[in-house]
Amino acid sequence: MTDKKLVDILLPVYNEEHVLEKSVTALREFLQDNVADFDWIITIGDNASTDKTLEVGKELEKRFEDVRVFHLDRKGRGRMVKYAWQKSEAEILSYMDIDLSTGLEAFPPMVRAILDGYDVVIGSRQYKGAEVERSFKREAISRGYIWILKLLLRFPFTDAQCGFKAVSKQLVNDLFDRIEDDEWFFDTELLYLAHRNGYKVKELPVRWVEDRDSRVKITRTAWLDIKGVFRMRKYERQGKILIEKE
Repeated sequence: MTDKKLVDILLPVYNEEHVLEKSVTALREFLQDNVADFDWIITIGDNASTDKTLEVGKELEKRFEDVRVFHLDRKGRGRMVKYAWQKSEAEILSYMDIDLSTGLEAFPPMVRAILDGYDVVIGSRQYKGAEVERSFKREAISRGYIWILKLLLRFPFTDAQCGFKAVSKQLVNDLFDRIEDDEWFFDTELLYLAHRNGYKVKELPVRWVEDRDSRVKITRTAWLDIKGVFRMRKYERQGKILIEKE
C-alpha cells in the first residue's frame, strides 16, 4: 500500500489514431523517468471518434496496466473532462492535449502545486517565463480573448484555454455540477467559478508549440466563447455565480 497521492491524467481525443500511441508512449516514459513523489494513471477519453482511435486506445489499455479508456458518444472536450473527472477516484485530476504541445517538464510542478494546497493550476502561454511558438493569427485571437475576459468579467488570469490543467478532487466535487459548458468554454467557466468562489488558482508558465493539425474550429469556438462570457455576466447579475460551501 502506498501513501502517495494518485493523479489521473486525462487525454481527451477525437479522431487521433495517428498520434495516440506515440503520445501515450512518450507520456508514460516521461512519467516513469521523472515522477517519484506521486502515483499516476493515464485515462484516454474518446469523444465520439469516427476513426480507429478507440481501437488504438483499447490496445494500449491491454498493454499497460496504468492506461485506461473511456468512451462517450458525443463530442465536446468539456463533456469528456467533466465525465472523466467526476468518475475518477484520484485525489488530483489533470488533463493535457493529446499532441503534447505543452512541454511535459511543467507537469510535475503543476501537480506539486496541488499537493501544496492550490485548488487549480493552469498552464499559461502568456505568464512571465512562458515560451511559445504559434502563428500570428492564433496569438492575436488568444490575446484578444483574454482582453475581452478582463474587460467584461474582470478575469484575473493570463490564459484560459491552454490544454494543460490540474485540479483537486474537492474542487470537482464542489463546482462541477455548476459548469454548464460541454465544449471549449468549459475551461473559462471552470476558472471563473473557481476564482469568484475563492479557490486558490496558480498560473504556471509553460513551453508551448502550436499543433498545425489542430481540430479546433477557431471561428465557431470564438463565437461560442463570447456567448459563454455573456452568460457568465448574466449569471453574475442574477447571483448565480457564488456557491454555498459545506
